[in-house]
Amino acid sequence: MLALINLLLLLFLITCAIIVARTRDLLSAVIVFGAYSMGMAIIWQQLHSPDIAITEAAIGAGATSLLFLAAISRTRRYEE
Repeated sequence: MLALINLLLLLFLITCAIIVARTRDLLSAVIVFGAYSMGMAIIWQQLHSPDIAITEAAIGAGATSLLFLAAISRTRRYEE
């Protein structure tokens, strides 16, 4: 059962990476990137690395997403 959950998480990460690379809407890309970071935090927790999981959740999903949102608010939302 745990192997199935890990496989689904890996498929989720691959899907998120493809969506971030293909989307033209920067806000959508930031939101999907935050979901990717949370997925990575869950995987790190499954690998019994809680310190890395907490760091990934705080920095990857939290601080980085806020910095990206601040940058988007000062520029255009859609890529040309």
